[in-house]
Amino acid sequence: MKITIIGCGNMGLIYARAFLKYNILSKENLLLAEKNEIRKLELLKLGVGQVTVVNDSKIAESDIIIIAVKPQDFEELSKELKPLLNKAKCIISIMAGMKIKQIEQALNNVNIIRAMPNSPAELGMGMTAFTANKSVPIEEIRKAENLLGTTGRCVFLENEDLLDGVTALSGSGPAYFFYLVKHMIEAGKEMGFDEATSAMFVKQTMLGSFHLINNANKSLDELIKSVASKGGTTEAAFSVFMDAHIGENLQKGIVKARDRSIELSK
Repeated sequence: MKITIIGCGNMGLIYARAFLKYNILSKENLLLAEKNEIRKLELLKLGVGQVTVVNDSKIAESDIIIIAVKPQDFEELSKELKPLLNKAKCIISIMAGMKIKQIEQALNNVNIIRAMPNSPAELGMGMTAFTANKSVPIEEIRKAENLLGTTGRCVFLENEDLLDGVTALSGSGPAYFFYLVKHMIEAGKEMGFDEATSAMFVKQTMLGSFHLINNANKSLDELIKSVASKGGTTEAAFSVFMDAHIGENLQKGIVKARDRSIELSK
C-alpha cells in the first residue's frame, strides 16, 4: 500500500509516525507532500518518509491520500491537487469544518472520507470520528478505520452533520480539561502549595478519577455522591459551582463550539 499525506504539520506527522510504528507501510511507500520550503527541510531531517512537493505526479499513484492542510489553505491548494486527485482511489480529509461536498467539488472526486481527530492522538490515545461519501466502497472505509485507529479509538458516523458535535466535544474537548486542571492547580497555589506540588495532586487526581469512570460499575452521579457526603467539604465546593451554574454553562459552551463549527463550514 502507498499513502500520501498532504500537509505535514502536527497532525499529519502524527499519522505518518503512527503508520510506521504499526508497520502499515514502509518509509519508501509513504509520501509527505508539503508546500512550505522550511517545513520540507524539517521533514527531510526527520526521515519519516519520502518528502516532495504538493503537485508531484507520484501522489496520483497512492492508494490513499490524506489531506491534512489548514482549511483556509485548501481552496488555493485544491487547484494544484485537482489534476492529481480527480481519479484518486480514496481521499481522507482531516480538515476541520470542511464538508465532504466542498471537497468533492474542489477535487472532482467522490471518494471522500472526512475525519475529526483530537490532540491526544499524539500519544496514541486520541478519539477520532469519521464519515464517508456514499460512493466510497466498504473496503476503503475499513482501510480508513484501520489507519485512523493507529492513533487511538475510532468510530464511524453515518450522519456527517454530527461531526460538528464531535469537533465541539472531543476535538476541542482536551482544552476544556486543560482549563479545569489549570484552575485547580491555581486553587492549590492559593492555599499555600507550590506549583509543582499542586500540579502533582491535581494531575494524579484526574488520572485516578478517569480510571474510576472507566472501571467502577457506577454511574457518574453515583461516583459524585460517593465523594460528596452531605454537609462535607465537597458539598461546600459544589454549592459554589451550582450558584455559578458551572455545569449548565459548560454544556452551553460546548454547544456554542458546535454552532461555531457549523458557521465555519459555511
